[in-house]
Amino acid sequence: MIQVAGLTKRFGPVAAVNRLNLHVKAGEIFGFIGPNGAGKTTTIKMLGGLLAPDEGQVTIGGVDMRREPERAKQIIGFIPDRPYLYDKLKGMEFLRFTADLYGVPRQDFFEKARAILQTFSLWDWAGEMIESYSHGMKQRLIMCAALLHEPKVLIVDEPMVGLDPRGIRLVKDLFRGLARQGTAVFLSTHTLEMAQDLCHRIGVIHKGSLIAMGTTGDLKRQANVEEQTLEAVFLALTGQEEPAP
Repeated sequence: MIQVAGLTKRFGPVAAVNRLNLHVKAGEIFGFIGPNGAGKTTTIKMLGGLLAPDEGQVTIGGVDMRREPERAKQIIGFIPDRPYLYDKLKGMEFLRFTADLYGVPRQDFFEKARAILQTFSLWDWAGEMIESYSHGMKQRLIMCAALLHEPKVLIVDEPMVGLDPRGIRLVKDLFRGLARQGTAVFLSTHTLEMAQDLCHRIGVIHKGSLIAMGTTGDLKRQANVEEQTLEAVFLALTGQEEPAP
């Protein structure tokens, strides 16, 4: 569902992303990890069509993002690390706005919106101004908006920011459920425990380049470490020393 070939983005002399190649299959949760400044967010923005690459190609569901950006974006749900919302809209109004952008049939909107707001425990707040929402509620609302049109590809940047333990459990179960239904999930996160627990495969980006990719077992072998934790593998692959006890 996601094909990336030779993806490159430079900012001045610095290659933030350098000839990135990867793929994510339907029904797969793919984790994308790396140190701060490694190129994760730049990659996420190019996958979502928010940033044009200098070189390379992004294909979503067989659609070339550069040639047919609107068609490619129609099958993507995008969840940023910081929700960008219209505070003067009510929760339901924001979902209506989003549904119109994605062409959700009006006759289907209310039932879809109610179901997803109930899933995220936001139904009682549907008629309230977004400015009155907590950060966690705003994060859950942006997830509702991203899933309302039933995307084939979900691109997620740090989804657990601001969520309480119950919200984290809900989102993890939701991602697993979406994958079982055939949705491809591309998940960028700093939470290595969650990546290890949730993802079928993981890619490690460092200084703009993909330095390792595979299952946790594959990464362990590539890093040549005996410890089972993804944290130990990550530190070995990126050349970072473990923190002092």
